[in-house]
Amino acid sequence: MIKAGIIGAAGYTAGELIRILIHHPEVEITLAQSGSQSGKLLSEVHQDLIGETGLSFSEEINKNLDVVFLCKGHGESVRIIKENPFLLNKKVIDLSQDFRLKGAHDFTYGLPELNRDHLRVAKHIANPGCFATSIQLGLLPAIQSGLVDSEISISGITGSTGAGQSLSSTSHFSWRSNNASVYKPLRHQHLNEIGETIASIETSFDQKLLFVPYRGAFTRGIITTSHFHTSCTEQELIEIYQKSYGDHPFTHVVPKNPDLKQVIGSNKCLVYPQVIDGRAIIVSVIDNLLKGASGQAVQNMNLQFGLEETTGLKLKSIAF
Repeated sequence: MIKAGIIGAAGYTAGELIRILIHHPEVEITLAQSGSQSGKLLSEVHQDLIGETGLSFSEEINKNLDVVFLCKGHGESVRIIKENPFLLNKKVIDLSQDFRLKGAHDFTYGLPELNRDHLRVAKHIANPGCFATSIQLGLLPAIQSGLVDSEISISGITGSTGAGQSLSSTSHFSWRSNNASVYKPLRHQHLNEIGETIASIETSFDQKLLFVPYRGAFTRGIITTSHFHTSCTEQELIEIYQKSYGDHPFTHVVPKNPDLKQVIGSNKCLVYPQVIDGRAIIVSVIDNLLKGASGQAVQNMNLQFGLEETTGLKLKSIAF
């Protein structure tokens, strides 16, 4: 059995990881670390786990691990590894943004639809951001095929869980309910990793990415829409996307505009390509906590350990 540890195990993404891993046929959770919840049962914090596990949170980080998931806030993963250098001898999957950009580290960018072969031999993986996952899965086939010859306009809306579990002025129910707002227009942090991905597959690409994100009045899920000028027909575009994702088990090209409820509770990304008046319009939808975070992290773990990519991830979507 793979001995797995979760550092920062009390948050939203960690809760999803626990739900997946306690039912994963090849995994045993040997560490659920949380400084703030140490000594409590996991089910006291993640209350839907009552009857599912008797594990408790611990404060210390033990060494009885084959793989560790880092689920702390941005900036914390660097600190944790600095204070616990033995972790670099383990397989590591970081869910923060600390190691997504190229630099003085050996982390592989964990988007399986782009880097699957590299992830199979990677020791350390940087899980992509949630918006970055949805946007990139909507754009990669078009960019790889040289279809984009204009700036790309992108909009996206995310649920409140995308902001994490810590309270803020924009996460209270009374503010979020029946409301929507723009945040970080043209400056969202995920543009940096998207730009690096594009540069890695198309070095001559020099078009702007104009991304405007929105906060939505719902708890989980992301819809992104990207559009750009193209000279190809809709059928050509669809065939390119179908060929690109034909052997990827979680990303599906669909023939009509998808709804969030089709992916909530699953590790799927649904991609809907179309061409209208000379512009390609690509809609993609994911569950931000699963394909945008913990589900994709387990998908990456499966690749690291030579398991079937879908092991433990055939989750049932919440239809209504």
